[in-house]
Amino acid sequence: MSVIILGIESSCDDTSAAVIKDEVILSNVVANQDVHQAYGGVVPELASRAHQQNIIPVVDKAIHDAGITKDQIAAIAFTRGPGLMGSLLVGTSFAKGFALANDLPLIEVNHLHAHVLAHFIKEDEQDANQPKFPFLCLLVSGGNSQIVLVRDHLNMEIIGQTIDDAAGEAFDKCAKVMGLPYPGGPLIDKLAAEGNPDMFSFSKPNIPDYNYSFSGLKTSFLYFLRDELKKDTDFIEKNKKDICASLQKTIIDVLMKKLILAAKDTGIKEVALAGGVSANTGLRDRLTNLADELGWKTYIPKFAYTTDNAAMIAINGYYKYLNREFVNQEVAPFARLVF
Repeated sequence: MSVIILGIESSCDDTSAAVIKDEVILSNVVANQDVHQAYGGVVPELASRAHQQNIIPVVDKAIHDAGITKDQIAAIAFTRGPGLMGSLLVGTSFAKGFALANDLPLIEVNHLHAHVLAHFIKEDEQDANQPKFPFLCLLVSGGNSQIVLVRDHLNMEIIGQTIDDAAGEAFDKCAKVMGLPYPGGPLIDKLAAEGNPDMFSFSKPNIPDYNYSFSGLKTSFLYFLRDELKKDTDFIEKNKKDICASLQKTIIDVLMKKLILAAKDTGIKEVALAGGVSANTGLRDRLTNLADELGWKTYIPKFAYTTDNAAMIAINGYYKYLNREFVNQEVAPFARLVF
């Protein structure tokens, strides 16, 4: 018998609902919040209020687009954390109420696990382009930079992670220093495509094992611009594309150096990207090139599954449903959830 899972995602500023039937995506609806652009970043209070406005119409559309009824849903999966507490509360409360009203089991999902499992979302039943276990996943987002050893759908281990700032945060903070609007990461990616990545150099950390650090890079970038602007107040505008290309190359170099080391030490040649920063074209291109150079089999998620979305929550919920991993109505969200 087929298993249909309704997924709810509300960890930050995107309200999303999705329906999955036996790993095959039936619908994935995302409502974005443009209100934060004026503030240069996500405002938690505004985010939670927008979730309250969006959650019902988003879920209704997801069910309608999937062509199902509420009676066909086997369980509801929701993001328990990590994320913004106010945002998580909206999604968690709705999921609990929906489950209670329809007598459905509840499935909690770790947002980071879900990013990794986005690779197992199928467009149709013939879709067979999923990683083979074990594989390494470079999980990069605004709040996380991790190398994850994935042994099974529900068996993952972080073998490397940032000790301070994440790669996505480095992109956004450096973009802000340059005067670029929020979110800055995608703009840096766009401008970098037309710049010279070898024009400028920035600090690269020397961190042991497979761990990362990006705080030093941000400081190096800030001082670099400060010194150059003293010489020429129009330096950023005149060199914007080259600055973005050089910054992006530096961040990607740092990420890939540790990923290559981890793959070499573990002997694993199945390598995947995940998280919001996996939408970066420079990072995607570098991984593709390394696949040819090092003999890796690489997996790059579709753009729809890189940023926060409920499809990845639903697929994680599907595997937990098969394993009968349910939670009761007393479950509460956590802003910082242990991996």
